[in-house]
Amino acid sequence: MAGPLRVLQVGLGPLGIQIAGELHRRELGRIVAAVDPALAGKPFGDVTVQPALAAVADIAVDAAIVSTVSDLRACAPTLHELAPRGIAIVSTCEELSWPWNRHPELARALAAAAQQHGARILGTGVNPGFVMDALAVAVTTACAEVRRVEIHRIQDATTRRLPFQKKIGATLARDEFDRLAAAGTIRHVGLAESVHMVAASLGLPVARVDETIAPILADAALSCGLGPIPAGAARGVHQEARAFAADGRELIALVFRAAIAEPDPRDHIIVDGNPPIDLVIRNGLHGDVATAAVVLNSLRSLVAARPGLHTMTTLPLAGCAR
Repeated sequence: MAGPLRVLQVGLGPLGIQIAGELHRRELGRIVAAVDPALAGKPFGDVTVQPALAAVADIAVDAAIVSTVSDLRACAPTLHELAPRGIAIVSTCEELSWPWNRHPELARALAAAAQQHGARILGTGVNPGFVMDALAVAVTTACAEVRRVEIHRIQDATTRRLPFQKKIGATLARDEFDRLAAAGTIRHVGLAESVHMVAASLGLPVARVDETIAPILADAALSCGLGPIPAGAARGVHQEARAFAADGRELIALVFRAAIAEPDPRDHIIVDGNPPIDLVIRNGLHGDVATAAVVLNSLRSLVAARPGLHTMTTLPLAGCAR
């Protein structure tokens, strides 16, 4: 459509505020409504933040950006409430990036709601959504054969937003990290989603996916936005997801490492194929900056897409365009 998009912003945490700011700075659209119960009644640009979607039901929008939670079960009610508006809905919910394996019933219900109402729904971000899945799939366009894919995302979390530092367990004692990791509250969400997106896109016959998680411990005292990190406490997280064929061959290996003061940050994609590919992004993609960019650059492709539940591999390559 011509002209700036009329956007509803749902969730005004640090990431939601950054996305909205970039939307305005790049003149890609304008926020015509905003919802966040924690900030209800406060001004946000030209609008007043509302406590619930029902309060903005009469405001015409072209798209909604949902930056609230990582868990699809918690995000799904918001998506279902938005779907009858028949708009483009892009969310940073990591589990929405490829929901068919972890949440097949929710995925079917969301796909059906989108089809019924003419909505387009997408879960994306820098990771999952781009660097450990869509980008890796894209570079294999130059391959005649792919046997194995390996991706490393190594991040220095020192400059990341505080919710991210909390999510990777920075400052926690080892036993507390282990307890929260076992409960699933300390982790990067989305490695399995990335594995399945890559496997499905490349036709790799994955029979089993193994995931592991461990703390990265500080050798000496450090500090971050959350506070001091004593020697021996967690400064971040190391996670792996590995996918195997039925005969035991490793097909996909994803290694995610994010920590305060992590040396040599980078994104590294290795394709065992014909021809082989070894792609390194030095310093890595800054998670917050790149997530906002991926969300916004995907908006117009999503607005123009057919109704349904989309992934980054079902939409045209967007690029950074006005």
